[in-house]
Amino acid sequence: MSAYFTPKFFSFLRRLKRHNDREWFAAHRETYVADVEAPMLQFIADFSPRLRAISRAYVADARRTGGSMFRIYRDTRFSADKSPFKTWMAARFPHEARKQIDSVPGFYLHLQPGECYGGGGVYHIDTPSLTRIRQRMVSAPREWAAVLASGVEIEGDTLTRPPAGFDAGHRFVEDLKRKDLYTLREFTEKDATASDFLDRYVESCERAAPLLHFLTKALGLRW
Repeated sequence: MSAYFTPKFFSFLRRLKRHNDREWFAAHRETYVADVEAPMLQFIADFSPRLRAISRAYVADARRTGGSMFRIYRDTRFSADKSPFKTWMAARFPHEARKQIDSVPGFYLHLQPGECYGGGGVYHIDTPSLTRIRQRMVSAPREWAAVLASGVEIEGDTLTRPPAGFDAGHRFVEDLKRKDLYTLREFTEKDATASDFLDRYVESCERAAPLLHFLTKALGLRW
């Protein structure tokens, strides 16, 4: 099987970082479509059945707009940096309830020169949803203990003190302090341009699955 992403993928993003303006992008749009956008959309399409094997409640949507792939255009309205384009590509595979609930768990892929990773969880989740997750840790301690026993390495920002209403002496107090709960596996550019990268990314999602499973149930969603 041939690779989805070639060195041309990262080469374009490096050049875009040096020439981050609309004129340059317009002159090289065909290259962007051929070397960056099309491979990412094909990857998403081929990942879809592999994702369903992990959970049928998560969505891989290979549309150009409104799908899993992040738009290349930056939202500069509230940013001091007015560079019009992102210099990375990413895709998010959220829970099917994303249109009904603002904060849902999701799997994620990020590809950037020198910074590639994949995995999943929740990031900057709203307070009511985060409270439900914390309550689940307390009410179903065996389930959370099983997540930790799976070996998943959880990342994200944390509070300095236990959240209000939760026991400072609880066995999972360090996890109750978490404001984000996600796990990521780092990849090299060589990994991303290898013919087996889809398998490697699927493996990162399978590793994240125990955490995603817990988060999904904690929010009252189907797995």
